[in-house]
Amino acid sequence: MDEALLGTMLASTLRLATPLIFCALAGLFSERSGVVDIGLEGKMLFAAFAAGAAGAAYGSTTLALLAAIGVAVALSWMHGLACVSHQGDQVVSGVAINIVAAGLTVVLGIAWFAQGGQTPPVTTEVRIQPLFPQASSALAGVPWLGALVGQGLLGHNAMVYLALALVPMSWWLLFRTRFGLRLRAVGENPQMVDAAGVSVPRLRYMALTINGLMCGLAGAYLVLAQSASFSPNMTAGRGFMALAALIFGRWHPVGAVWACLLFGLLDAVAIRLQGVHLPGIGEVPVQAIQALPYVLTVVLLAGFIGKAVAPQALGRPYSKER
Repeated sequence: MDEALLGTMLASTLRLATPLIFCALAGLFSERSGVVDIGLEGKMLFAAFAAGAAGAAYGSTTLALLAAIGVAVALSWMHGLACVSHQGDQVVSGVAINIVAAGLTVVLGIAWFAQGGQTPPVTTEVRIQPLFPQASSALAGVPWLGALVGQGLLGHNAMVYLALALVPMSWWLLFRTRFGLRLRAVGENPQMVDAAGVSVPRLRYMALTINGLMCGLAGAYLVLAQSASFSPNMTAGRGFMALAALIFGRWHPVGAVWACLLFGLLDAVAIRLQGVHLPGIGEVPVQAIQALPYVLTVVLLAGFIGKAVAPQALGRPYSKER
């Protein structure tokens, strides 16, 4: 494999894995606190719609980001209201968020923009641009370094680097701070946390707020950095892939990010293989190529997770004993 192809694949992998990393970290905080979050897909989808609508209407990157984060945090709080405050079924609440997001984004898109559920494309000024646009050309004459570093690592926008930086930050927050210790304890033994005088609902709502923030960034990235506008169901199952990556990574930020990078690599390979003729096989069907990441999701969940141990209180509503 030549250096140009390696650089291209590395760049594509990082770009495609970025929303998965945001979403997996969102699920990490929620599920470490004991709240199952099946609704990652719906939050990311609604955040993408909010970013596209606000970006097209107001022409501001800041407003688009704030709209995406605000909508996703509101959905996380709704999930908390149903599951933390009223001890509802966490899976049902997450599925409801997915269903509402899939339908309501299309209805609002048609009502507001009359473009079949899509939003108008955001302008170049609104889209998030690469931080080092000249890096690739500056290093073009250096063998391997130019392709791998200039194109593969330095050709990205700030959100890609933010997603990667959030991985060690999340590890530090969860495993090296008092807040992280309490959050993990809530997911393992909420009765013990309550007996220590710490509010279990408050900690879970804090985790869900972080969850909404991360989902908002994931959705905003899809519109402001990857595509130019919102289209119906544009998340295409990325929320479920992120959930699979979280489980495969055993609810640890480092393990989850490696799984996200694997999904990103498969997406990059799928794009690269479209229209390619393989010896003895011929042209690979586009449908088979596009199914690769989803097949891996099923395989990971069904056969390669092993004995991944979830937080002990995951999915169990907590009611304070009187």
